[in-house]
Amino acid sequence: MTAIRHVTGTAFIVAEFRAEENQATTPLYRDPIVGLFLNDATRQAAAEVQAINLPVKEAVKLRTRYLDDVLEARIAQGCRQVVILGAGLDTRAIRKRAHGVAYFELDDHGTLDFKKTCFDEQGLDADLTLIPADYVRDDWVELLNAHRFDFDGSTHFIWEGNTMYLTRESMREVLIKIREHARRFTLSFDYLSESIINKTTGDPTLGALVDHFAHLNAPWITGIDDVQALADELDLEVIDHVSTAELHRKHWPERTIASSFFRFYSLCTVGPRARSAPGP
Repeated sequence: MTAIRHVTGTAFIVAEFRAEENQATTPLYRDPIVGLFLNDATRQAAAEVQAINLPVKEAVKLRTRYLDDVLEARIAQGCRQVVILGAGLDTRAIRKRAHGVAYFELDDHGTLDFKKTCFDEQGLDADLTLIPADYVRDDWVELLNAHRFDFDGSTHFIWEGNTMYLTRESMREVLIKIREHARRFTLSFDYLSESIINKTTGDPTLGALVDHFAHLNAPWITGIDDVQALADELDLEVIDHVSTAELHRKHWPERTIASSFFRFYSLCTVGPRARSAPGP
């Protein structure tokens, strides 16, 4: 297998959690591609996380289903460009291929090089442009422009598993850039509540969860308590908003929600705020 050096460790843990759903009797989604990235070392890393009984695995599966559903709906509505920020080991460019739909992924060079090598070794092809970049520090708008991205085209942005690792200002800057430069867009992202970050949920197991990610050198530092207020502040419209607890009840009605974590972890889809027509 291709060497996995220079790829963020949490990316492999997330990929392992995502891959497990393929074995379910009635899976939330199918991801036949993700196994290309995995080996005994990644399975061990994921097992170590799950050994302390964290709810993250189920949350990853639920967010995958939500983001897949929104993407499919947007493509059906005529979206022809998909931008994935901090793409990690995302496989949607292969899994959700559609005629005339171009994918653009931004992440660090090591991750994208590893992904490209895995795809090339298997002869997998897609309308996919890989753009090595730190989208927080680099001018990703200019990088997209240099790769023939159409800022006037209908676009869906996916920002998965990123917001909690950024400063609040960096998170706001990403949202503002999308709003200012993309003419017709939707954006789906996930986020934690501030009470998770501040360890004020009243559930000590969630404080241990925060500590565990800090131990993995992937500390959670930013949460959102009111996504509608954030959208109003940035002149965005909240199109859809759902907690992972609601997704759990929807997709797994027969299962007990075993952790309060799902109440504090949510996903949403936003777009540009509709403008009122000028008066006579």
